[in-house]
Amino acid sequence: MKTSLLESQSLVLIVDDEPFIRLILRHFLEREGYKIAEAQNGREALTAFKELHPDIILLDAIMPDMDGFECCTHLELLDCTKHTPVLMMAGLEDQESVDRAFAVGAIDYVTKPIHWPVLRQRVKRLIQQSQLQQKLETVNLELQRLVITDDLTGLGNYRHFIEQLENHWNILARDKNYLSLMFCDIDYFKQYNDTYYHMQGSECLKKIGSILKDKAQKNENLVARYGGDEFVAIMPRTNRHDAHQIAEAIQTTLKDFKIEHEGSSFKYVTLSIGVATTIPTISPSLERRRVNLDYPLLDNFLTEADNQLYNAKKHGRNRICCSEYHP
Repeated sequence: MKTSLLESQSLVLIVDDEPFIRLILRHFLEREGYKIAEAQNGREALTAFKELHPDIILLDAIMPDMDGFECCTHLELLDCTKHTPVLMMAGLEDQESVDRAFAVGAIDYVTKPIHWPVLRQRVKRLIQQSQLQQKLETVNLELQRLVITDDLTGLGNYRHFIEQLENHWNILARDKNYLSLMFCDIDYFKQYNDTYYHMQGSECLKKIGSILKDKAQKNENLVARYGGDEFVAIMPRTNRHDAHQIAEAIQTTLKDFKIEHEGSSFKYVTLSIGVATTIPTISPSLERRRVNLDYPLLDNFLTEADNQLYNAKKHGRNRICCSEYHP
């Protein structure tokens, strides 16, 4: 049975110091529909792998210069080889070579002289398994992304925000460095939805999210949609002055977009922004118990940032209010 179209597009790297062995392997595997590359020792194999990224490596155990075992050891150190199976070729009675092959990272082996039906099935099976593993990892990564992502804006969601805030609190408490937290709220957003309807409201939220991502989500910073028309930015190693500058840049950029808003006293979409800055701490009692997070202190910090947002809205909206929070 011939290989499937997906398998036939696969590249097999044959590594053997004997030209005749490479020749017969090439002819056999090409008849099965595979593309072929060759190397005559381990050093050439490493170079070929980095250039070609084959789907499977058929590797002779015993070769001059660099044998299959040393080559396999070097391949294991390359991150990009995690989905590339190595099928080692070892002598029929060479149990020691078989054991070493698995020890250095080979997935399977075939014995010399080669039994061709066995080789056909093992190459096919290993490529299929590798492709399936890659698909599963891609799906898992996408699922992980969806779990932490807001559907509308593509920013982090509330769950991701809380997880990252806790992580940064612990790290910065140890480093004794600044942590700034920014809350942003769209002014008169209910009136915006009432005037322009929810579809336009969704577009407005996406535009605000894009501006925040461009201006605030840099380096370790994270921007997330906190809920409704409210956004939040975590800014590690950012003092109050720098956090205020980021907030100003956000408001300036939004002003330049001139998103019309008839229901606002400003005639355009604006943001109220509250910022709290602190150096996180963990209380001595928790440190003695080796507890990493002081939830009351973190909750108070969140409340302080939210209070600054409330002050910005209370004092006329379209403004920034900042504070230093001292636990």
